[in-house]
Amino acid sequence: MSGGNGSGPGASDRERVRSFIVDDKERGVFRVDRASMTDPLVLQREMRKVFEQSWLYLGHTSEIAGEGDYVRRSVGGRSIIFVRSRDGEVRAFHNACPHRGAIVCRQDAGTAKAFQCFYHAWTFDTQGALVGIPGKEAYADGCFDKADRSLTPVPRLEEYRGLWFMSFKPDIMSLGDWLAGAKEYIDLIIDQSPSQELRVIDGSHRYSMRANWKLLVENSVDGYHGMPTHQTYFDYVIGAGGLGAGGKKLHGRGYSLGNGHAVIEYWSPWGRPVARWAPQMGEAAKAEIEATKRDLQERLGTDRAERISEWNRNMIIYPNLVINDIMAATIRTINPIAPDMMEIDAWAVAPVEEESGRLETRLQNFLEFLGPGGFATPDDVEALESCQMGFNAGGDQYNDISRGMLREAQMDDELQMRTWWRQWAAQMSGVQVDDWGDAPPPENVEHAPPGWQTPQPTSA
Repeated sequence: MSGGNGSGPGASDRERVRSFIVDDKERGVFRVDRASMTDPLVLQREMRKVFEQSWLYLGHTSEIAGEGDYVRRSVGGRSIIFVRSRDGEVRAFHNACPHRGAIVCRQDAGTAKAFQCFYHAWTFDTQGALVGIPGKEAYADGCFDKADRSLTPVPRLEEYRGLWFMSFKPDIMSLGDWLAGAKEYIDLIIDQSPSQELRVIDGSHRYSMRANWKLLVENSVDGYHGMPTHQTYFDYVIGAGGLGAGGKKLHGRGYSLGNGHAVIEYWSPWGRPVARWAPQMGEAAKAEIEATKRDLQERLGTDRAERISEWNRNMIIYPNLVINDIMAATIRTINPIAPDMMEIDAWAVAPVEEESGRLETRLQNFLEFLGPGGFATPDDVEALESCQMGFNAGGDQYNDISRGMLREAQMDDELQMRTWWRQWAAQMSGVQVDDWGDAPPPENVEHAPPGWQTPQPTSA
């Protein structure tokens, strides 16, 4: 996918989208037209071609553990009810009354026996069936069948290890095929739990940025910005005795996981939260670190235990789900509101067994780095909003995402962003993707974690 301008009068939407990406693998050049992050027509097309054609994260099983439990989510710009029905089944419905269109679920979360539209009081049970109509006798016999006026379920709903996804596309590939190589990284997080079950901690962070949503997608798997942008955090960690001891340095690399998903996985010289439950990062935490490592080794073997306890992961699941396994395990969704505005929802996840001091430490790790008032998030907000201001200031037409394109990917290269953009361009212009990455990685990957194997992507 490459091109010059191509966006003059009479150019089709498809031709115009193709012109947004310059992807020259021979020269090692990858550029993205900044109009893709400022043009309202691009956002309109994204909603049709990306968000209506992909699997989108909805929620976690633990959020609707009991019968009648529900959460209300905005998914692809639409209000959705995610509920465990009274029969125990998990369901998802469009949050719109079939009568006159008002939303029927007005709370973000709760437990319900039924959902009643406040406008005319039509009532629906947790299986979505219409069960109550005030003044029913006013409707002529045969006017409509109640089953035809029930809540509309989403076209597709599937889960992988407790993570529930939905799609507006009825004939989309299975969720397992869509996740492709990302499943291995989800497994790495969930297997940290002795019971191999996670839960989403009650409460969430919701905040906004005055920047295009795709900028945070890039930023979430961008190893290049870490040190310069978040220097304050690293100074703090060094002061706590957690970084740089004995000349330790970060190393790792980015991987393309297929279907637009990508990850950076890198060794953590300051120790992983899973292996340091105590608040301290220095000598005081060593005994508990070693005990946790021994437990992981007994359950999962030496290589997998080392990978979990010594390696960090930042992953983007296309198009807008971020799963971080770094200072804490977190889930974030990035939702476009306008070309220059996004909303972010973030949740902390933990093993179901974790409680008291260990859980408190995990949440502290979440807050101090990824919270809206933490070390990292305000830095990222300022950086991305600055980018958006720069786009509007004019100047260069393209963002450059070429770093490391002609070499074996390192953790501060941009393979992972190119992976995502190739899937975006394919969906937006209706073409197929043969290789999401720059080239197949070699068998002996430098700085790969123990036991790592090249993931096999699936077709788009």
